Amino acid sequence: MGNLITLVPGAHEQDSAPGKQLAERAVYTVAEVAQLLSLSRGTAYALVRDGTIPALRLGGRWVVPRARLHAWLDSLAGEQNGGRH
Repeated sequence: MGNLITLVPGAHEQDSAPGKQLAERAVYTVAEVAQLLSLSRGTAYALVRDGTIPALRLGGRWVVPRARLHAWLDSLAGEQNGGRH
């Protein structure tokens, strides 16, 4: 997965779970979003490119803001429940 940059003090400690580190970061990579959503990387990139998954282009990379991803997922859950939470 490469080097992960964390924005949380102490997140680099050995006893921290990798999933917890991902959950506390400001942005995810597309590969990380694919892993979180159980999608292939190709599918995740296609959904990012067509605007389905909210993402930003920074230089030559796509990043997915954590807050926007979770808000998008919450909106999907609301649609499936008829708008009720």
